[in-house]
Amino acid sequence: MAEISFYHVTRQAPLQALARLMEKVYGQGLKTVIRAGSEERVKEVDTYLWTYNPASFLPHGTANSKDKSLQPVYITADEENPNAATVLALLDNVLPETMNGYERVLYLFDGQDEGQTRTARQHWKDLKEQGHSLAYWEQQEGGGWKRSA
Repeated sequence: MAEISFYHVTRQAPLQALARLMEKVYGQGLKTVIRAGSEERVKEVDTYLWTYNPASFLPHGTANSKDKSLQPVYITADEENPNAATVLALLDNVLPETMNGYERVLYLFDGQDEGQTRTARQHWKDLKEQGHSLAYWEQQEGGGWKRSA
């Protein structure tokens, strides 16, 4: 069963936090699927990852990419893992039907959005009751993370 880490984003925009986390995951040589709540959000994440830092390059793709299996970071709104990723990043309070095949799950939620925070708390409770291994990461000043649970 995958370890599920909840990232409570409070010090920067959620996409900025996502990009920094994806840089770390990519730097470890791991493949990721980013699961967003809608196709519009997929486009927003895709655009952001191409433009967020002119000095950096984070290779990624979407359903429009030629060879999805080669993408180190794949962005989707569907339950798919075409790049055989071991890391799943969840946005928009998306909770997939299954997390089988993933070693780590990163659940990012916007701490400035009361609705997202409330839903994340409910997901935490539900996943804990299902026996999942959970961790809570609190964002620190400067955008870094501190594990609290």
